[in-house]
Amino acid sequence: MARYDRAITVFSPDGHLFQVEYALEAVRKGNAAVGVRGSDTVVLGVEKKSTAKLQDSRSVRKIVSLDDHIALACAGLKADARVLINKARIECQSHRLTVEDPVTVEYITRYIAGLQQKYTQSGGVRPFGLSTLIVGFDPYTGVPSLYQTDPSGTFSAWKANATGRNSNSMREFLEKNYKETSGKETVKLAIRALLEVVESGGKNIEVAAMTKEHGLRQLDESEIDAIVAEIEAEKAAAEAAKKGPPKET
Repeated sequence: MARYDRAITVFSPDGHLFQVEYALEAVRKGNAAVGVRGSDTVVLGVEKKSTAKLQDSRSVRKIVSLDDHIALACAGLKADARVLINKARIECQSHRLTVEDPVTVEYITRYIAGLQQKYTQSGGVRPFGLSTLIVGFDPYTGVPSLYQTDPSGTFSAWKANATGRNSNSMREFLEKNYKETSGKETVKLAIRALLEVVESGGKNIEVAAMTKEHGLRQLDESEIDAIVAEIEAEKAAAEAAKKGPPKET
């Protein structure tokens, strides 16, 4: 194997590109991220590592806007993400200037995936070590969308998906619990999925919700804590209902 993981452009005899697989491993070790598409809201949630005491936590953002109607969250190497985000933002503005229309979510997803794929096929470069979740509203139809891209340059549309650390656990949870929701219920589903893998509740979670009318809005820590408390109360009530009323002696 050692001979085939030195260069990005060399296939191994069994058809693997090892550098791309190593990039996927970097994603699996990154922070957990989840995206949920509702009927009128799309939500992104990410695991937030605790910041140093003297660090300004506002300078560490893992959910960013690409345009007024499109946002992105990622798992993997943050420095790689910064480069990709800047290129995507420039493409959004360039499209507005050239075509005089905003980009669609699929267009910018295809652009980001194309960039990621380009870096798997050129000598002297390495793949981007990140997977992205891209959400937004179609500027023409107003329909919400959620897409995912990975380091190989593959992209696909989802109703709900997760990436990063323990993404399989979150995906299984979403498969069992997903139903078409709207407003606050969509936010609650995303937070419930994150709580499957994130310890210590709301203080380690960053959540942003987007609506067609108001664009992207980052939820305050107090709002997240209130929803987490609500979820925990529902869990406690469900467990109590399972046990049934106490038997009288």
